[in-house]
Amino acid sequence: MKIYIRTAIFYFVLVVSTIVLGVSALIVLFTTKNANLGHWHARLWGFIQLKAAGVRTIVRGREKIDTSRPYVYMPNHQSWFDIFVLLAHIPGQFRWLAKEELYRIPILGPAMRRIGYIPIDRSNRAKAIRSLEKAAEKIKEGTSVVIFPEGTRSPNGILLPFKKGGFMLAIQSGQPIVPISISGSYHVLPKGKWLIRPGTVTVTIHDPIATEEFDKSNRDSLMEKVRKAILSGLTPEEQGLKKAA
Repeated sequence: MKIYIRTAIFYFVLVVSTIVLGVSALIVLFTTKNANLGHWHARLWGFIQLKAAGVRTIVRGREKIDTSRPYVYMPNHQSWFDIFVLLAHIPGQFRWLAKEELYRIPILGPAMRRIGYIPIDRSNRAKAIRSLEKAAEKIKEGTSVVIFPEGTRSPNGILLPFKKGGFMLAIQSGQPIVPISISGSYHVLPKGKWLIRPGTVTVTIHDPIATEEFDKSNRDSLMEKVRKAILSGLTPEEQGLKKAA
């Protein structure tokens, strides 16, 4: 019974906070034209969802981030809750490269666009490439970007193969990649499920990986370096080394 009560509370808070903070963010964005203030609304939104779900977060390595410079953040993707965790706990300003469907949600979608988050249409290669080029320009201008290298949520919590687009984005921008391991979010809300299970999510921020020495010819080597870093912060089950108990 407790899990159903927690789930009801979470979705109620999600809807109300999305409307309230989304409208507030749009007002601020239209009146001040300050996208950074809009992102702070998103950070508060993420923090509220974690509290409503009863999720405790442990963050390691936050000191490795220099908020005065841009990065390409690359976290693994186990659950919706990865978004809330990253918003609440990654310091400084950043922008999302997120699937286009999210931008069609009333209030949330327009707020995301005004903040400067970048939609990517995974079903249209040409549009996806343009989105990556736009993201690279933002990074060159000094804005950090978050992209999930797996491209989608893992169906079982195990790290999926990486897509190449995010790595070409990083190489094109010339800025470092910061690998991020998110462990435990799959158990809070697995892909395809709707019941919320409170728990602890551990976030490990790894050392930035420089991209200057990489290009298309040795891109796979960069992908492997990022993959090893992310795997090092996951449990054996999440690495696919053994079955969950």
